[in-house]
Amino acid sequence: MADHSYDYDVLIIGAGPGGYVAAIRAAQLGLKTACVESRATLGGTCLNVGCIPSKALLHGSELFDEAAGGHFATWGITATPTLDLGKMMAEKTKAVGELTGGIEFLFKKNKVTWLKGHAAFEDAHTVNVGGEKVTAKDIVIATGSSVTPLPGVTVDNAGKRIVDSTGALELDEVPEHLVVIGGGVIGLELGSVWRRLGAKVTVVEFLDQLLPGLDGDVRKEAGKIFKKQGMNMMLGHKVTGAKVDGKTVTLTIEKAAGGDEQTLEASHVLVAIGRRPNTEGLALDKAGLTVNARGQVEIDHDFRTAVPNIWGIGDVVPGPMLAHKAEDEGIAVAENIAGLTGIVNHDVIPNVVYTAPEIAGVGITEEQAKERGLSVNIGKFPMMANSRAKANRDTDGFVKVIADAETDRVLGVWIIASLAGSMIAEACVAMEFGATSEDIAYTCHAHPTHAEALKEAAMAVTGKPIHM
Repeated sequence: MADHSYDYDVLIIGAGPGGYVAAIRAAQLGLKTACVESRATLGGTCLNVGCIPSKALLHGSELFDEAAGGHFATWGITATPTLDLGKMMAEKTKAVGELTGGIEFLFKKNKVTWLKGHAAFEDAHTVNVGGEKVTAKDIVIATGSSVTPLPGVTVDNAGKRIVDSTGALELDEVPEHLVVIGGGVIGLELGSVWRRLGAKVTVVEFLDQLLPGLDGDVRKEAGKIFKKQGMNMMLGHKVTGAKVDGKTVTLTIEKAAGGDEQTLEASHVLVAIGRRPNTEGLALDKAGLTVNARGQVEIDHDFRTAVPNIWGIGDVVPGPMLAHKAEDEGIAVAENIAGLTGIVNHDVIPNVVYTAPEIAGVGITEEQAKERGLSVNIGKFPMMANSRAKANRDTDGFVKVIADAETDRVLGVWIIASLAGSMIAEACVAMEFGATSEDIAYTCHAHPTHAEALKEAAMAVTGKPIHM
């Protein structure tokens, strides 16, 4: 199968969730494969400074909060926990090390060559990695994304006062007052970690609601829950500047519409206003490629760019910036390169916010249904009426099912619940198979489980839940 006029059949640039999965799949399909990665460890943002370390800290801080915040006391357990932040951080680092090491093992097992360094194109078949020229028949751009900077607010992770998501995972003290700039997923997850560990947290969000892109009901409910948990919300505001003086950061803030300038003092600031594609230094022009207005590399349905032997996946191409979207695209692109048919159903990509409670959604929102002129029926069921949630004393949230009014086909599912991230998987399987709300309603669910709330919400689409 190998084409000996090139060093490799496939060269993948980037070893994040998209790139490393593409490399392993390509090698499994018999292609001679190399993967370029400039980090000292594999796994990209997700494993090193994103999904994995943040989940470790979310878990640790939840345990601390349950003990300190009264949930233990509800169950007659008396505890006065003390925090060893160094130990918590060490456990997080250990988890990251195990997983990044695991990918290195998988590369060796599958005979994927790891080329260490930055890649820059020389032409459509050649890249320069640390001064060495490497050629490949097909090249996959999987360079991911990095933190979007905010004008007027300079991030200095080493100084540990104004940090981005990477710095917020490495703080060596619990902030006295953490101001989070950006009310999206990353800001709320990391803000909730530090709130649970004892910080006062203020979220400054430009829009008038948190979590842009999620269903309106979910956004409203999430706002109420975070407020109840003690997060201060400054919605409809923007940060225009930040000055560090010793251990104090002074922020200038004004209304999103302009005017009404005020100052806010913090001990620490987290800038979390989004992420942007990584294309800098790739020398895309030498390969005959350009980026779109959002800095992304455009691709067709098969993940092929405008240059036929160059492909793109993950955060660097259009679509949601999610690790699992990149992974699925990694498998699909490898299969396409190998002459098979690789497909990703971009209509069924789940989105999860790993706060407590978790927030998850898949498919379209109620707002999108209206925008598209779709006639829909909606079923909602509160976790308050779910027997397992009630028994656990953990009743925040609801399940919402959006179904086509004519066909009853499920178009979207939105959940706030302590186990929403796991519950959404059922909705994804149902939608992948074109299920109707009736299909879910007539599927037997174990009792008592949180998952029954999805069954009841599906029953509610036609107006007949049992427990409400």
